[in-house]
Amino acid sequence: MVERLSGGVATVGDVTRDFGVSKPTISRHLKLLEEAGVVSRVIDGRTHRLALRPEALAEASDWIESQRERWERLFDVVDEYLEERK
Repeated sequence: MVERLSGGVATVGDVTRDFGVSKPTISRHLKLLEEAGVVSRVIDGRTHRLALRPEALAEASDWIESQRERWERLFDVVDEYLEERK
């Protein structure tokens, strides 16, 4: 769904058609994405327009990068230790 919304605003119906699953299933997943701040919804009458919030994904990307750097440093320490033991 994130990939689909990265192409621009879509309605719940658009997303449902793209994935070929029931509207209630799509709605549950979209609700989780909204609660996580990844997707925003604008209601215009009976039409719900959904949009990706790229800034939320940027925050997740920054966190993932910090974790990658942390693990990389730890593996470097282990590599140095193993090299010393040879």
